[in-house]
Amino acid sequence: MRDKSLKSSDFDALFELIASLETAEDCRELFSDLCTNKEIEQMAQRIGAAKLLLEGKTYQQVTDTFDISSATLSRVSRCVKYSSGYNKFLK
Repeated sequence: MRDKSLKSSDFDALFELIASLETAEDCRELFSDLCTNKEIEQMAQRIGAAKLLLEGKTYQQVTDTFDISSATLSRVSRCVKYSSGYNKFLK
């Protein structure tokens, strides 16, 4: 659920800024300012989990690889099955 204090233009500005990044180093610099190390780690784990699910790995195989909660893994799995982001960018 979106924070009511953030306007659509705030989200647009964030996504436009991210889309303007040209290199992995640019991303590293911006995300290190925007997020804590733990938040970046959790995002990286979600991407890794999505990759494994797309490869056909089981929940157990994913949790053996990543320290990810069952709730988070379930959400990643739903996104892999029913959303386009992971499928579009990780295949």
